[in-house]
This record gives sequence, structure tokens and C-alpha cells, in this order.
Amino acid sequence: METNRERARTVLVAGVRGLGLAIVSLGGSLTLFVLGVVSLVLVPFGVGLITTPWVLAGVRAHADRRRLLASQWCGVRIPPAYRPVPPGARPWTRTLHLLRDPATWRDLRWLPVDMVAGFVTALVPAALVFYPLEGFALAFGLWRVFTDGTYVGWWYGFVPVSGQGSALLAGLLGVGILVASYFFTPALLRVHFLLTRSLLAPGQGELAERVRVLTETRRDAVDGSAAELRRIERDLHDGAQARLVAMGMDLGTIEALLEKNPAKARELLARARQSSAEALDELRDLVRGIHPPVLAERGLGDAVRALALRMPVPTEASAELGGGRADAPVESAAYFAVSEVLTNAVKHSGADRIWVDMRYVDGALRVSVTDNGRGGAVVGGGSGLSGVERRLGTFDGVLAVSSPAGGPTMVTMEIPCVLS
Repeated sequence: METNRERARTVLVAGVRGLGLAIVSLGGSLTLFVLGVVSLVLVPFGVGLITTPWVLAGVRAHADRRRLLASQWCGVRIPPAYRPVPPGARPWTRTLHLLRDPATWRDLRWLPVDMVAGFVTALVPAALVFYPLEGFALAFGLWRVFTDGTYVGWWYGFVPVSGQGSALLAGLLGVGILVASYFFTPALLRVHFLLTRSLLAPGQGELAERVRVLTETRRDAVDGSAAELRRIERDLHDGAQARLVAMGMDLGTIEALLEKNPAKARELLARARQSSAEALDELRDLVRGIHPPVLAERGLGDAVRALALRMPVPTEASAELGGGRADAPVESAAYFAVSEVLTNAVKHSGADRIWVDMRYVDGALRVSVTDNGRGGAVVGGGSGLSGVERRLGTFDGVLAVSSPAGGPTMVTMEIPCVLS
């Protein structure tokens, strides 16, 4: 059972979160809505063909971030239903694909509602927590700043403050609001996310939309598996197989030279031993690329820590998975998604520090990768993050990217799963 101290902390955190959401709802949604409208208007003139994919990528990242916060803070699940964008598509094709996606228009319709109703529903829980402070300040003498006691100099709620007596009434009203916040603030914050879900979640035809998205993500998984199989075949043919064939030829030559030229035979034998060692190393690297042994033996947390140790940039990894393990396909997807994000950070961010945080919360595995680089990372345009998004989509996972110019960059991944 929740104690009074824990409840008070929950209420305070909900108020702070509501204040932050109010700022983001008003500023972020307003900015993205204006940019979206301007970009769409410019599509017939050609300029919008270039700007629209970037603007819509920002809108999706904004919406995905709200989905993650809804799940993390209030347990409100808002499933994404975006159609995968073909990699390497030309600007015109990419723009048309995005505009034909019903989820795009849901996001755009959500923006004006979020900057008005979303702002209000986020501000109310924050006001319940922080507005009483003004009432207390008035009761303790702040009223003298607004009046000398002969006229109404300030209104606190419905209380006209004109002297110490009315200021004390304002303080009592503040107490009442604070008591109300104790009971209602977390629930009111949940109302904000329920409003978001009503606009972002698929409505009519949800089942058909869900089947379509699952079909596309499964197809991406099959295509990815086929591409991975071709890569393995190519690596085997060009690497270990070639070395083993050469080693077999050397052994045949050694057999013929054992009696005629023992010195030459010893030289070839040393070369064959070296080839066998190199072939074994290549086979180990190949197996590690398919499914790292440490992942199978010790689980996702230790596997990612081992991955962090191999990074050329100092990388810290922490994991709080409750001692359980997800299914092997989920662990594999999460591991290679983290590996891809880390590789992108090392190659493109210019960061000198990276942090990886893994947690299991509310029935989902959440992984955040943060770097202190230059920022500017986006999903789409054939970037590695698009592949990560497709990989996670196979498991109904969500990818959100926060990467303002100048950094830092934070990539958050969430995969619904059950730990055993």
C-alpha cells in the first residue's frame, strides 16, 4: 500500500511532468504544425518534396516520444501504425508514401489539438501542485505588493485580495487546492495521455490496419532474414571456405614433399596452421554476428555490457531487468538494435561519451542510448535508424529519437515482452 510520503512524491512528480508536457505541447506541437502546413503548401512548388519528409519525420518523432511517455508515466499504450517507408526512395516517392499513410494525417490532426486541449490537460495537474504556492505567499504578506489594504489589488482564484484577512482566505483556498492535488493530480495527468491516445491510436478499421502493419513488418523480417542469409553465405564463401580450400591444397603439397623436401614441407605446414587459425577466427566472428555466445549464455544485460567494452568511445551500460530474460528473438532484436545505434553514434555523432540504460517497466523492455555528440540524428532517408525501426517493428516495438542540433542525442527503444 502506498504511504503518504510515496503519494506526495507521486503527486509532485506528476505536477512537474504536467508542467513539462504543457510546455512541449504548446511549443513543440505549435512549431511542428506550422512547419507541416507550410511544407505541405509548398509541395506543388517542388520545395515541399524536399522539406515534407524531414518535417513529417519530426512530427513522428514528437508523436513517438509522447507514446513512450504515455506508457512509461501512466501505463497508457498508444500503438503506432506507420507504414514502412521504402529505403532509398526518391523524394517524390517518399513524400507521396508518407502522405498516403493514414497515420501521418492522424499525427497532423493531433498537433493542433495537443497545442490547445493537450496544453490545458497537462497544465491542470501542474497548476494543482504549484498554484497553492501563490496562495501561501499571499497569506504570508505578498498581498502588500499589490494593495495597501484599501482596494482589491489581486485575485487569487475567486478570492479578491484586499488585505490580510482576504489574503488568509487565499491561503485557505491554496490549502484546498493542495488537498485536491493529492487525490487528483496523477489521474488528471493520465487524462492528458488518454486524450493523446484517442487521437493517435487507429480508430475505425483498427483491426484491418493492425493486420496490414503486422504483414508489412513480418515481410520486412523475412526480407531481413534472407539478406542476412546471403551475407553469411558470402562471408563463408569469400572467407573461411577460401582459407580451408587453400589449407587443403597446402596439405596435399606437404604430403608430396615430406620425403623429397622436408624443409619446404615444414614451411607449408606452418602456413597451413596459420590458415586454420585465421579460418577459425573468421568462423567465430561469423557466429558472433549471427547470435553472440554471451547473449545466449548470460543474457541481454551482460551482452550489451560486453558490447560497450568493445566500443572505441567510452561507453557506460547499465541494466535493471529484474533477473529475468525475454524470449531469444526479442533479446536478439534488442541486442542488434543497440549495436546499430552505438555504431551510428560512433561513426556520425562525434561524441566522446555514450550511455546505455536498459530497464524492464510496465511489460516492456526499454533501452535508451544517449551520446554527447553534435546531434541532428533523424529516422529516415536510408539511415541506420530506419533499419532499427523496422527491426523493432517486427515485435511491435517503438523507436523515438531526440537529437537537437548541438546535441545531445537520445535514442529510446521499447519492445513489449514478458520476462521469464
